[in-house]
Amino acid sequence: MKVKVTCEYTGTLFAGWERQPNQRTVQEEIENVLSHLYHKPISIYAAGRTDAGVHALGQVFHYEIDEKRSPQVIKRAMNLILNSEIYIKQVQYVNDNFHARYSAKGKEYLYKFETETKDPFNKDLVYICPYKLDIKLLKDALMLFKGEHNFKNFTSKEEDEANFVRKINNITLNKVGDHYEILFKGNGFMRYQVRYMVGTAFEVARGKIPLSFISENLDTDEPRKIVSYKAHAEGLYLKKVCY
Repeated sequence: MKVKVTCEYTGTLFAGWERQPNQRTVQEEIENVLSHLYHKPISIYAAGRTDAGVHALGQVFHYEIDEKRSPQVIKRAMNLILNSEIYIKQVQYVNDNFHARYSAKGKEYLYKFETETKDPFNKDLVYICPYKLDIKLLKDALMLFKGEHNFKNFTSKEEDEANFVRKINNITLNKVGDHYEILFKGNGFMRYQVRYMVGTAFEVARGKIPLSFISENLDTDEPRKIVSYKAHAEGLYLKKVCY
């Protein structure tokens, strides 16, 4: 049987999602809890990896088991054992063809930042931008990423079966209370792609590079040259995986 689990976590004190030697990771913590509950080693498979310091509001993973228990019992037991940085939102049995990564049709990422306030309670959860940003110019810059493009200069992924082509269906920028939120919806995102896009848009909005820099680095036939502007991890959230 396959079990699909949706969870959320703050990534501040983790070295990322993926299990790593001598590092504290989200995957390892969850696998340890499941292995304890089932009294045998359990491996989990996620929709995607998040980097050190990156958070999740709707990360999805699955595991296989031959012992059926109530989803609510599993959820309650996991949340009792897990530390407060990880919370299990939903547990459900799914078809054997389901795969958390390969069955996904799209993802949503959220980036939170402040410009005028420096709320100490938002530390590590919202990027506190020390620069003055032209918000209209920021929005103009972000909109250039919308649509289907070759993002080879906006990811550190070494090679890609789709030639680095991804489609971003929608991008929104809104002010929520004292901070701003950028929401990206697309069919897939590569390693550091959102952080490179946001980081580059920030540089445009603070007047350090021209707006044309983005178009010049999208869909280019020139040799690959990864941009050097990467937004800080603490503002980034994996919001949702779409199936």
